[in-house]
Amino acid sequence: MGREAICTCKWNGIVAQVKALLEPPELILRGEIRRRLPFSELRQVRAEGAVLRFKFGGDVVALTPGAAAVQKWARTIVTAPPSLAKKLGITPESTVWVIGTIDDAALETALGEARTAARKGADAIVARVDTAAELARAFKSTARETSVGVPIWIIYRKGPGHPINESGVRSAGLAAGIVDVKVASVSPQLTGLKFVRRTKPK
Repeated sequence: MGREAICTCKWNGIVAQVKALLEPPELILRGEIRRRLPFSELRQVRAEGAVLRFKFGGDVVALTPGAAAVQKWARTIVTAPPSLAKKLGITPESTVWVIGTIDDAALETALGEARTAARKGADAIVARVDTAAELARAFKSTARETSVGVPIWIIYRKGPGHPINESGVRSAGLAAGIVDVKVASVSPQLTGLKFVRRTKPK
């Protein structure tokens, strides 16, 4: 998707090899230099040939994500990201059925823009889960709603070392007859997959 690249990184004159990941709202560097760089703290961002240049605090940084990607990376960094509510499709007119404990400030703020509801009348479902058992219960309890087209967001912890991961969440959804159509970073700790009912071939 052009969102990660093996780069040469020049940081205040020190040259290193890194894996750079463009994960709004951050640019993440792994390898010989390890940094998490919030877009909001990057200054003088510009693309020059195949090189992405910017300042971070008092440091001068240059990355080489490649000529095909560098312009897109620069635009992504300087363009204000959509709000989490917008990424989740939540508006003040939305009626959302919330499952699980909302333990993340960003997610709580996004959900605060919608009207909450019990299962009746919801036009979207947000399920915050941590384990395979919670995931299975969320899919089982919402089967009637998803069967008539109500989308469900499964929100879970990102990164390794947790009981469930993206592959497991996706597989559980497919087993329940729904398919993931969108992924969204919720916060530094959480990510989400949106599922909808699978359309039957005509």
